[in-house]
Amino acid sequence: MSLKTARPAVRWSVYVLVAIVFAVACGFLSNWQFSRNTQRAAQLALVAANYHAPPVSLDEAIPSGSALDPADEWQPVELVGQYLPADQLLARNRAHGGTAAYEVLVPFRTENGRVLLIDRGWLAPGSAQPLPDEIPAAPEGEARVIVRLRPGEPVPSSGRGADEGQVPTINLPLVAEQLSPAVSDALEQSAYGLMVSEDPAPATRPQTLESPSDDPGPHLSYAIQWILFAVMGFVFIGYIIRTERARRREDAEEAEAAARTEDESTDAAAVAPAEDEKPAPAPLPRRRHRDRDAEDEDALLDTAGR
Repeated sequence: MSLKTARPAVRWSVYVLVAIVFAVACGFLSNWQFSRNTQRAAQLALVAANYHAPPVSLDEAIPSGSALDPADEWQPVELVGQYLPADQLLARNRAHGGTAAYEVLVPFRTENGRVLLIDRGWLAPGSAQPLPDEIPAAPEGEARVIVRLRPGEPVPSSGRGADEGQVPTINLPLVAEQLSPAVSDALEQSAYGLMVSEDPAPATRPQTLESPSDDPGPHLSYAIQWILFAVMGFVFIGYIIRTERARRREDAEEAEAAARTEDESTDAAAVAPAEDEKPAPAPLPRRRHRDRDAEDEDALLDTAGR
């Protein structure tokens, strides 16, 4: 038995069940979008609290032997020491300026021997080859730099690699594998730094990385939309049931009217004569016939009287 031929109560129960399942799915999706909105709001609050905070020392932000506290992401840190240009790397396929750009990664050794990887900025692909036409050199000798701390990135899920001297992502253990042993052993594994300023300032340097977006994203509006979709599901099912009931009522009224018309036609046919039947002719008046003997007798009387 198909759904169309099922009894109305059964069919409507199935409709309501479908609406409930759809509403539950919309509820899960709405809750997921609310969670995403909460996470995004927390990220924006973290940026607002730390991005323009006064710089602190690396030992204060990340004590030796510990890891970066997630609450300290974007915290500016001031470093004094020197770059290690021999271990410079390029992070490939970074989205900047509408191109698959490169970011320049250079380890920086502080005065107390700790090494922090610094992202100095990005460079566009070259005019005749994928690699940048020129990579501005980091300042030589002692330098004072200010960076903002960021946690390392995950390993690419696609498993993509990179050519020698490059990395597919800023995954710090992966970066450590590309460095010389002395630098690799001292590299900070929980965070790297985004360049803010360098002193002495070089004549040229990679382009500055963009500030984080303050756009809260569409998550809240999506969450509300999923709630509206759930409500609309029940409204739609209610409309279908109401339409079916109205159609069934109209069909019943039409059937009743047709039956009434048929009964009236039958009664009229029973009373009215058939079209091919003619009415019987009226009986002719009877003529009075006299007996011939009586007529003769009358004739004799008439003669005698004369």
